[in-house]
Amino acid sequence: MVAYVVEALEDVTLDVAGPEGRLAHYDLMSPFVWTEGETYRMLVRVLPNPLGPADPTGVIWGGDSDDGLHFRMRETPAIIPGPNPDDAGGCEDPTVVRGEDGAYLVFYTGVDAARQQGSLLVAKGPAVTDLHEQRVMLTAPRGEGNIKEATLAQGTDGCFRLFYEYAKDNASRIGMAIGPTVEGPWTVVEDPFSIREEGWDNWHLSTGPIVQQDGRDPVMFYNGATMDARWRIGWISFSPDFGKVTGRGLEPLIMPPPARSRDATDIAFAASCLVIGDDIWLYYSLEDKILRRALVRSCL
Repeated sequence: MVAYVVEALEDVTLDVAGPEGRLAHYDLMSPFVWTEGETYRMLVRVLPNPLGPADPTGVIWGGDSDDGLHFRMRETPAIIPGPNPDDAGGCEDPTVVRGEDGAYLVFYTGVDAARQQGSLLVAKGPAVTDLHEQRVMLTAPRGEGNIKEATLAQGTDGCFRLFYEYAKDNASRIGMAIGPTVEGPWTVVEDPFSIREEGWDNWHLSTGPIVQQDGRDPVMFYNGATMDARWRIGWISFSPDFGKVTGRGLEPLIMPPPARSRDATDIAFAASCLVIGDDIWLYYSLEDKILRRALVRSCL
């Protein structure tokens, strides 16, 4: 069976130069990184620290890099809260895909003005700096809540899978929907996998990026936690049609290092992956404020 190991860890930094240190003293989460030619692009959730009662829970900023480590941030955000009520409270967890027409689709979590409900929204446009269309993609059914953290992949049956985090019974779970295109329409199906009662992922689950390589089962680098929300990153593989689970790591792939301060959160949270040659570069956040990437390789 194929397994996955981490071979190197690197810090990811943002250029926050400016008259008042633009984006300095802000928390950073959900770094979604992709490439266009030799340029690395990023969308990232940014929020003030401390978060005030009137502050949005996130604003999505974009940046560019030559090496995938040091990003030059743009002068204005890519997605800001409002004016629609579905994301008036904040914009979180960006995921970028390209539509069949070549347009950019940015899936993200919209938090309502009361910060009571999160829905999965999508913004569309010819560039991530020109997103002119916006709509709700998926909302929670009765008894569930906070649809977020979208991950998309296409199975060998030609259909697309939309994985997402949702809230149920005071815990996070991973749900899945199936659709004919990356824009749906989506039909919610049975959850792809669940918690392990004796494992490090025995209470919470959240989606992470999926890597699909020729000759190997698709693998998701997912996020799992205990009841006290100690989040770690693990891996799980699926059959090429996403019909069944074919492997799952017993131990976390990435754990947070010792915290730098007493009030730091005990969290490592995967957000995106790049495949360059045989290398998998996994981008993630620590303590909901620090960005890193890990070099991951498969082994037998």
